[in-house]
Amino acid sequence: MTAVPTIRLNNGVEIPQLGFGTFQIKPEETKEAVLTALKAGFRHIDTAEMYGNEKQVGEAVRASGLDRGEVFVTSKLNNGFHAHDEALKAFDRSLEDLGFDHLDLFLIHWPLPDVGDFVETWKAMEEIYRSGRAKAVGVSNFHAHHLSRLLEETEIVPAVNQIEAHPYLTQDELRAFDAEHGIATEAWSPIAQGKVLGDPTITRIAERHGKTPAQVTLRWHIQRGDIVFPKSTKRSRMEENFDIFGFELTQDEINEISGLNRDERVGPDPDTFNWIP
Repeated sequence: MTAVPTIRLNNGVEIPQLGFGTFQIKPEETKEAVLTALKAGFRHIDTAEMYGNEKQVGEAVRASGLDRGEVFVTSKLNNGFHAHDEALKAFDRSLEDLGFDHLDLFLIHWPLPDVGDFVETWKAMEEIYRSGRAKAVGVSNFHAHHLSRLLEETEIVPAVNQIEAHPYLTQDELRAFDAEHGIATEAWSPIAQGKVLGDPTITRIAERHGKTPAQVTLRWHIQRGDIVFPKSTKRSRMEENFDIFGFELTQDEINEISGLNRDERVGPDPDTFNWIP
């Protein structure tokens, strides 16, 4: 089976660079989807309390026959539980729903700048990390100015920052900030919910390599150092998404794809998103 490259996080934890995302997969479809992904070779599963499918992710990992230590699992703190004690309780619930004694990575899902103080939330994350029940902690959807506050006012540097990133939103400045401070960048919506797949530049490069536009886009992420987790419930698409390690883009091709940037989001702006379920 193809060996997926790993990235060493700032605390020494190794994370597979390619994972499987479960956003918008219905709970009743999640167990089968995750099982199929694991059979296809994925060993990194990304979920969140907000997705409502943590329980099914845990069931799939147990049903797979794989040792728990072979599967890297990430979950995220829901927006309604940013208060210190609520964050601690929410983490306990996530572990209970997953049926695990630890998480490999736990993230603050959104900074919610106008709702509460994400610095206090991060201090709860530091407690969770020190307890040993999360091998690493990080954030999601944080801009550089959000991260700067954490770096100034707390002790533990986030291990990752999971952000929307794709050829139409390359996030070069934020990725550079992350790298400067030892924070790994994860890319959600890596193909912009399919919007980049018809792009003439990407399709031309895909034809040149005998690959699909999705494979070329995911390969672009991998070669620039992103941790990426495409999502699909179809086995054929999962296998396609996993088959991105037998070819390499040239630097010119990487630059061409990066040059497609429009600063165009398919999701909300973290500076204004304050939704609580």
